[in-house]
Amino acid sequence: MNLYRTAAVVTFFSAAEHCLGFLYRIILSRTIGAEGLGVYQAAYTVFAVFLTVSASGLPVTLSRVISRHRAAGSRLREQSAVTGAMLLSLAFSVPVTLLLFLLREPFSAIFADRRCADLFYILLAGLSCTSLYAVIRGSFWGNKRFFAYSFIELVEEMIRIGAGISLLLLLPAAVSGANLVAVAVLISYLCSFAIALVYFFVCGGKFRAPGREMRPLLASALPVTAMRTSSSLLSSLISVLFPLRLQAAGHSAARAMSEYGVVYGMVMPVMAIPCAFIGSIALVLVPELAETFYRGEKEQVRALTERALRATALIACALIPFYLVCGEGVGILLYSDAESGKMLSSCALLLLPMSLTMISSSLLNSLGCEKQTLGIFLAGSAAMLACTFFLPGSLGGGALLVGMACDQCITALLSLFLLHKKTGALRAAPYVLRLLAALLPVALLGALLYRALLHCMSFVPALIVAFFAIAAGEALSLSLFRLVDLRALLRRFFSKKRKKIAL
Repeated sequence: MNLYRTAAVVTFFSAAEHCLGFLYRIILSRTIGAEGLGVYQAAYTVFAVFLTVSASGLPVTLSRVISRHRAAGSRLREQSAVTGAMLLSLAFSVPVTLLLFLLREPFSAIFADRRCADLFYILLAGLSCTSLYAVIRGSFWGNKRFFAYSFIELVEEMIRIGAGISLLLLLPAAVSGANLVAVAVLISYLCSFAIALVYFFVCGGKFRAPGREMRPLLASALPVTAMRTSSSLLSSLISVLFPLRLQAAGHSAARAMSEYGVVYGMVMPVMAIPCAFIGSIALVLVPELAETFYRGEKEQVRALTERALRATALIACALIPFYLVCGEGVGILLYSDAESGKMLSSCALLLLPMSLTMISSSLLNSLGCEKQTLGIFLAGSAAMLACTFFLPGSLGGGALLVGMACDQCITALLSLFLLHKKTGALRAAPYVLRLLAALLPVALLGALLYRALLHCMSFVPALIVAFFAIAAGEALSLSLFRLVDLRALLRRFFSKKRKKIAL
């Protein structure tokens, strides 16, 4: 139960961070405009590639290495691993920063707009600090300091917003608003690194000669970094390839970009909602699973893996009826675009393989399977690229959805097969089938109810009533199928309320 309670706390901080970021985007759109946001986004996309290469693989690898040393009771090797990870991060970020500043003129030519180059170099000044910060967060992760891990991220977002709004209000309008936004990001990087470093020392963290820790750290981090860097490059490639293939099929350039924007700008952000919950479960579970794995407790490893898979399947399957029934309404409500809503409904079942892919990849990385997860990622990406190249002419924007479906299904199946091989027999499949049997009838009844409501009330009230009706139907169906003990949850809730009243 502590696992889910901790995951709930992490989810709360993650949700708060994302809400603040969303509100900040609204403020920026009204102050620096769409053009300023576009310039900033173009610069940050290039900076993100260097940030991914510099630090993305080290935190997850360091957390697993720390878990291994904790299982062996080796505090000194844990400190050496943290030092080694920091040195590896600096070994890339410092030379790259110096080289890019020295080659500023030729490198700036890659940007179509000169203003993007100015923003990029403001962000680049914080590359080393934010890379080190990522390593320190990895040490928090490995030591199960989840509150610090999540809270400092929230503080960073708050500093970024506070600094950005202050700079935009206090400095004259002649200064580029997009540049001020980049300066605010740099300030937040410096502050979060300073806060994390102070907390690291307060909690007894020390630096120690890395010894033999650097080589295994690098060997484990490289596949994760390669996978995440490839993911960034794949997204960039698809953003260029898909519009070109649509234009080759006879669509106009505006139509091609519109189709791409609907899928990636409207559909995918809503499809990613389960990631906030599943990411929290993964964050809490990874160090626990790694430590248990290195202690050789195979039965406990299998039990933790099954709990994670079942929780993930429950979250994904519980959302499927809402997407199937309310998807089109959500698209109209959020974007005033019925096409995005239809796509949301049509790819609702994709939530399950997407969610299983996310959790299984995290579990496999915690078990030391970084090279295998890289190979699985490349297999799924090949299917995505094939669909993007061959299907736009016949399916339009649907080609991206088919590509994602192929990608996620291949990745999920291969990852689950590897998990089965590493941890033993997994009994999650019957549970998933029972979930679908319990929830798909709820989706069918919800769809019938929603259509009937649209004949007697306006759009928004019908959507709200259907939403709560589906939620009630899911609670009843999950309880009848004995997938969730609703009575136990209610008893626990009311017992806590009585205790609070008594106090």
